[in-house]
Amino acid sequence: MIYLILGLFGLYTLEFGVVGILPMIVERFGISVSQAGWLMGLFALIVAVLGPFLVLLASRLARKKILVGALLGFSVCSVLSAFAPNFETLMALRVIPAMLHPVFFAAAFSTAVSLYPKERAAHATALAVVGTTLGLVLGVPLTTWVGARISYEASFYFCALATAVAALGVWIKLPDHARAAPLSFGKQLAVLRSLSVWLAIIATVLVFSTMFSVYSYAAEYLKTQVGMDGQTISLMLVIFGIGGVVGNLLVGRVLSRHLVVTAVGYPVVFAVAYLVLYGFGSLSWGSMSVIVLLWGAAHTCGLVVTQVWLTSSAPQAHEFATSLYVSSANAGVVIGASMGGLFINAFGTTGVIGCGLVFAGLSLLVIAWKALAFGGAKGLPARA
Repeated sequence: MIYLILGLFGLYTLEFGVVGILPMIVERFGISVSQAGWLMGLFALIVAVLGPFLVLLASRLARKKILVGALLGFSVCSVLSAFAPNFETLMALRVIPAMLHPVFFAAAFSTAVSLYPKERAAHATALAVVGTTLGLVLGVPLTTWVGARISYEASFYFCALATAVAALGVWIKLPDHARAAPLSFGKQLAVLRSLSVWLAIIATVLVFSTMFSVYSYAAEYLKTQVGMDGQTISLMLVIFGIGGVVGNLLVGRVLSRHLVVTAVGYPVVFAVAYLVLYGFGSLSWGSMSVIVLLWGAAHTCGLVVTQVWLTSSAPQAHEFATSLYVSSANAGVVIGASMGGLFINAFGTTGVIGCGLVFAGLSLLVIAWKALAFGGAKGLPARA
């Protein structure tokens, strides 16, 4: 399990780590910040559009081969990125990892679930999400630190090393499970006929929009509205990550027993976290540590809640449902970041809180609709 977590950490460091070295990329290639931002935007767009199709194509391959092959692909592309002679080449080197992302992600989470009894499926998902959380929250500052202290090239080597070690660990430690006969493409696609699945997809998009409408501008909010300097902001983001890891592990245990109640209550908890941040944010290190810890826990729990909420709606096609989750989550990232920017233009930096609250309210409506209409889920994913 530890190597799956490391692999997910490496994947999300690869996807979002460029944010931490964006100034270096701008200076190195003589481009604008908005152009450099496409390094992340293109990645998310490819995952959102192609994810389910690519997972369908890979559904007949052995999971261990998928995991090792994808991790090696991440590692090689990271090394090559360090030597990219121009921005166009660097962009091109993002395409292959973006295409491998949903395939690896679906295989990793299905493998994690298969390692635990069925009744602990949500806990297994939460453990795997720890890797995603660490990549999202700690991957960026670690990449920034490596780039600043060592070199621009070393920031890519850091990601390459993490994914290469994960590939070796998965190859040696993961048992060769005999995979059940894969469902036909038609049976996997059949889950899209279910209104329950579509409501879960929409809920995932809205929850991720809730998350990233604010988190995308976290540093800017803490600087302009709270008055923190760069060093304090970095420390707060680390505390944010700690809150995320703890929150994931706790919510994973609760989800196993109270899936519907947890899913319905989640947007409410998230809205409260935003209101506390808005109403009580200050330069007090002690109080802000508690507030950011709460924010981090609420933010990152969304990864586990939405994934279990969606995949449990289609337990007969767990990997395909996971790919739908990945695509809808990335769509939510794009929508949330875009709408957060529009709210900032209209209402100032504090506008992102209002944007987050709007999406939280919409999330609650869709999740409650699904819960009332279908009783939440058909069951947690079975082992495979």
